[in-house]
Amino acid sequence: MNNQNEKNAQGAAQEATQKTANAARDAAGNMAEGADKAVKSARDMANDALDKAEDGVKRVKDNIDPVIDDLAARAQEFATRSINYAAETGDRARRQFNEAADATCRYVSDQPGRSMLLAAAAGAALAMAVMLSRRSDR
Repeated sequence: MNNQNEKNAQGAAQEATQKTANAARDAAGNMAEGADKAVKSARDMANDALDKAEDGVKRVKDNIDPVIDDLAARAQEFATRSINYAAETGDRARRQFNEAADATCRYVSDQPGRSMLLAAAAGAALAMAVMLSRRSDR
């Protein structure tokens, strides 16, 4: 009977070992399945977060594009107005210079003697200024 008890004990031990191994295998499988689910869930959450971020960036871009277009149009308009103003100012200055030259020519034609005296006086004043400036440099 001792032999029989030993066999029964061995059988019980093998059965307990088998049950423990099966339980460990089941627990490992459940843990692996849980880890897979956690990874998939984390991946899904990350993808959702990226999608939301992408949507946010698109909304910001959609809001900014019209502002940039408006600023570009305003800058172009300002540049055009500036160019036109500069052209008008140049034309106005050219007309005034031509009018002054014409008036000077008419004055010289109408008053040749006075023109000579004024030119001589202006030349003398300029010569005097140059001479005085040279003396002060020494």
